[in-house]
Amino acid sequence: MNKTKIVATIGPASQDKQILKQMILAGLDVIRINMSYADYDFCDDVITKLNQLNEELNTNVAIMMDLNGPTIVVNQLKKKTVELKEGQIVEVYTDERVGDETFFSISYQSLVQELKYNSHLILGDNEVVLKIVDKREDVLTCVVEKSGVLKAGMKVISPDCKLNLHFLTEKDKQDIVYAHEHQIDFLALSFVHSSEDVLEVNDLLIQLNDNRISILTKIETEEAVEEIDEIIRVSDGILIARGDLGVSLPVERVPGIQKMIIHKCHNEGKVSLVATEFLASMENSNHPTRAEVSDVANAVLDGVDAVILSGETTVGKYPIEVLTMMEKIIETAEKDIPYYELLDSAMRTEEEGITGSIAYSVATCANRLRCVAIVTPTVTGYTARRISRFRPSCPIVTLSSDEAVIKQLSLCFGVYGVKISEFTSFDKMMKQSISSLKEFMDTKEHDKVIITGGYPFHEVKHTNFMRIEEL
Repeated sequence: MNKTKIVATIGPASQDKQILKQMILAGLDVIRINMSYADYDFCDDVITKLNQLNEELNTNVAIMMDLNGPTIVVNQLKKKTVELKEGQIVEVYTDERVGDETFFSISYQSLVQELKYNSHLILGDNEVVLKIVDKREDVLTCVVEKSGVLKAGMKVISPDCKLNLHFLTEKDKQDIVYAHEHQIDFLALSFVHSSEDVLEVNDLLIQLNDNRISILTKIETEEAVEEIDEIIRVSDGILIARGDLGVSLPVERVPGIQKMIIHKCHNEGKVSLVATEFLASMENSNHPTRAEVSDVANAVLDGVDAVILSGETTVGKYPIEVLTMMEKIIETAEKDIPYYELLDSAMRTEEEGITGSIAYSVATCANRLRCVAIVTPTVTGYTARRISRFRPSCPIVTLSSDEAVIKQLSLCFGVYGVKISEFTSFDKMMKQSISSLKEFMDTKEHDKVIITGGYPFHEVKHTNFMRIEEL
């Protein structure tokens, strides 16, 4: 049972119900719907299928909705693709004109006024680079510094200038309302620049009276990296989006930023996720490269909560094989996680308090006694989150009668939820904890488990007991 969670983006290659079922059986924990490409009909279809499969398989796979964000894109072209060659002059307009080999337009009207001479435009994932050599009232004159293929809908960024784009677009607002109405579990916010952007989404969720959805902030810009401490503070988790981050910043900086953010999230008790090109070669091959295997393993060794698959499962030829391979890499890498180092790091940054102290003791005892599991009956999931931060070497089996709580824990390292009925007494809670554990995982006689939580339920606000049982 792997502790590092797997998120897979759903697309044409994985939308079929039987393929989705096989992906769940292969180890999928959370599905991701990218609203840059998905419409509501697609969302309805995927959500319906997942709900059916969760009921059929007795699973609790959660849903992440990735918002489009305040993006600038290339407008319509006369051809499907246009080749731009190094040294070529091309004009960029801010109206709706249809482009060709000599000019194109983009979706942001203030671009000309806000950009400076000699600044750059990067199109797509660094596929085309333009340098601004002149500008007039409604047009930028650029020289192609890096040749490539231009397509309608390509993202446009300028790493040299901070543009005055309003963060929460009308489309994103509509998508958040849709997420609220369809009980989506996680929102991933794109192109965040500051903590104020995150708080703007949080305010909208408060207006919707929605305390279910967790906010994951994507780190894709230099401004977000500079504001990382404040962004972590107001977010439920951080998603390191290495694709756009490697466009906004020199690509060689990305590995160090990834490690830094994972470490900060761990110390703050927030979940961390890493995305982009983990097993990219498996879009067209049924086997990864050695470098890709090392990439996944290093993220696991750093203590990341979850890894994300994108093109591998949206358009790739082998979505099931990708899940199987990812699960296998994680299983092997987790044997070498420096559990005691992560536990010590968490303890040194833990605030004084009853729950934190018990969570530390639970994780320490679980490691020393080689427990097969930690069992946490819970109402809110708070105890499970605190224990997860200390990275025990055994699974944390969380028992709850609230399906929403179980799904909210689906990104937490080592935490696995089991749906139960309400407890009526402490003794019944103890007995059901043991019986639920035996149903959930293979156990042997003399295996040790730790049961911990807060009792009486709905009355205490902290964890107040820890009990070691030998089966």
